[in-house]
Amino acid sequence: QVQVVESGGGLVQPGGSLRVSCVASVNNFRHYWMAWYRQGPGKQRELVADIAPGGNANYADSVKGRFTISRDNSRNTVYLQMSSLKPDDTAVYYCNVKGAPWPWGQGTQVIVSS
Repeated sequence: QVQVVESGGGLVQPGGSLRVSCVASVNNFRHYWMAWYRQGPGKQRELVADIAPGGNANYADSVKGRFTISRDNSRNTVYLQMSSLKPDDTAVYYCNVKGAPWPWGQGTQVIVSS
């Protein structure tokens, strides 16, 4: 069964930066279109960014220009570099294949607060 493990969350001040990571235990990771999702307090889970096997990336309007998704296929890892963080970015961040066919991991908590 596929397993994803997210890490790297924490408490950061508004305007700060943070990088979260996700390792997937799956064969042929390089073939998957990966994505980061988030779920804020009292909100539905939403797609934040995705990255194609070839490296093309897409972003939600709310994070465009502030977040960067990347991948390291040799490590089965996808990253989300977050900068100029805002309190509205507070959420649990999850990774999955785009469309979310895999079981969800535990996520990693990001809190943006002064």
